[in-house]
Amino acid sequence: MNNATENKPVIVLRDVEKSFGQVKVLHGVSFEVQRGQVTVLIGRSGSGKSTALRCIDRLETVNAGYIEVCGHVVTDPALELRKLRLDVGIVFQSYNLFPHLTIGQNIMLAPRSVKNLPKTETVELARACLEQVGLGDKFDAYPEQLSGGQQQRAAIARSLAMQPKVMLFDEVTSALDPELTGEVLKVIERLAAGGMTMVIVTHEMNFARRIADQLVFMHQGKIWEKGPGAILDAPQTPELQRFAAQEL
Repeated sequence: MNNATENKPVIVLRDVEKSFGQVKVLHGVSFEVQRGQVTVLIGRSGSGKSTALRCIDRLETVNAGYIEVCGHVVTDPALELRKLRLDVGIVFQSYNLFPHLTIGQNIMLAPRSVKNLPKTETVELARACLEQVGLGDKFDAYPEQLSGGQQQRAAIARSLAMQPKVMLFDEVTSALDPELTGEVLKVIERLAAGGMTMVIVTHEMNFARRIADQLVFMHQGKIWEKGPGAILDAPQTPELQRFAAQEL
């Protein structure tokens, strides 16, 4: 890989606008994410964080602007969605595990059906991904036998099994109690330490400050401030001052 490719951002959002009907949700959002960088989107509910995240994976189409992810121009109408989704994993607050399948079967499903990997290889891959999230002994368990935190970690393992270049996390702990939240956040911190490129939407401010290479504060569909986690300690705008005072 040459230096130009190495230094090119993995994710680029430029002047992104998004409306739902008459309601404008994103007003010219721009930021970049470098390889191996953890970017955390923070802000009040309704500030546009989750919409921005969903646009990265083209779960939402934008009204204007430019998005590029792993060399895929997401805003190109001719984009091959399948190729984009091979490079981008996304985990939501709801685990969406199939209840009639074991955890191992849940994780093997996509690598077998999308990548056509042989069964022996997918079994090894699923076991390795479960080890990665601290669930090595849950391969044959069913989702209902796991706690909420364990199910969320299994959902992360399912995304990791596709070996994505980028991981997106949308409020993955918002449905969990504090103890279970901690175990999921530890998994994400380990991924960060391993160099995974990530964009995270979270209300966990102490976690955000600790893990973020780049914090992006959104308010009313715009980016008001961005920088290292330390921006929470010295906000430059009244909006972030108020938000930090309430959340920290």
